[in-house]
Amino acid sequence: MELIIGLLSGAVGGNVAGKAIGGLNQGTLINSIAGVVGGGLGGTVLSALGAPDLAGAAGEAGGLDFGAIIGQVVGGGIGGGGVLAVVGLVRNLISK
Repeated sequence: MELIIGLLSGAVGGNVAGKAIGGLNQGTLINSIAGVVGGGLGGTVLSALGAPDLAGAAGEAGGLDFGAIIGQVVGGGIGGGGVLAVVGLVRNLISK
């Protein structure tokens, strides 16, 4: 579940970063692809650092830990924006 949240929030983060920083905007498709990659990487890094996963956080109670969800959204969004920044900078350097 956390992977899906990370990928979706990464796509949103990539598009938000593209719109916020016009020089890095690569279009909706490239922004989304870079965001999905960054969201997946961001979620993986959070898991490696010991952030709780949603399955373990739900436990026997059957509820979702909203702190873990927020962490995945933030990590995915930041990862998506970061990867888009790298992609945008590389494409801008290549085009010169």
